[in-house]
Amino acid sequence: MAKKAIVLTSGGLDSTTVAAVAKEGGFDLYCLSFYYGQRHKMELESAKKVAAYFGAKEHIIIDIDMKIIGGSALTSSIEVPKHRNEKEMGEDIPVTYVPARNTIFLSYALAYAEVQKADDLFIGVNAIDYSGYPDCRPEYISAFEKMANLATKVGVEGTTHLKIHAPLQDLSKEGIIRLGLSLGVDYSITHSCYDPMPDGSSCGECDSCLLRKHGFELAGVTDPIKYTE
Repeated sequence: MAKKAIVLTSGGLDSTTVAAVAKEGGFDLYCLSFYYGQRHKMELESAKKVAAYFGAKEHIIIDIDMKIIGGSALTSSIEVPKHRNEKEMGEDIPVTYVPARNTIFLSYALAYAEVQKADDLFIGVNAIDYSGYPDCRPEYISAFEKMANLATKVGVEGTTHLKIHAPLQDLSKEGIIRLGLSLGVDYSITHSCYDPMPDGSSCGECDSCLLRKHGFELAGVTDPIKYTE
């Protein structure tokens, strides 16, 4: 019987590549996505496509209203930064950082894992092309894994050791794309833009779009998604 993996699935390039890694590793996928009050639901449509593409055993979308808290360009009226170079992106934690988002998401994933009796959680965090988010760092993932095993019934009873997999941690965006392509990922079903147009096309100007576009350029591959002209 295949092992179960809880895969945080945003519909983006990174989490889709992680799903491919888990699938290649022989896991049955249990995908978990969130509508957390972000600017648009397009990424959730992509997440549904990704879960179907990889034949997930289950795909759950949880509704959390983080707009009540705000504090991010993704959950409030703060303007999404555009036209920044990579040096500017790396100088400060950007306003697109959503306070405690990965901690909240991983906590739900932890609960899901306990119910499903899954030992393995997969997340697409990255410490290189990651726009300065503090909850994407290796030390954060390591600390959360330690906490997970202290805070769960299975961890306390010693019946299993919960493992958080972050296979993209040390890869550049180019490296992530090359890995995904080697695993047969169809990136046309993914969505990365922070501020998409009404027709669903990506703006091509936000940090996420620029990092994605540059990654495809370095990989020497055409990005299959639509950008606004």
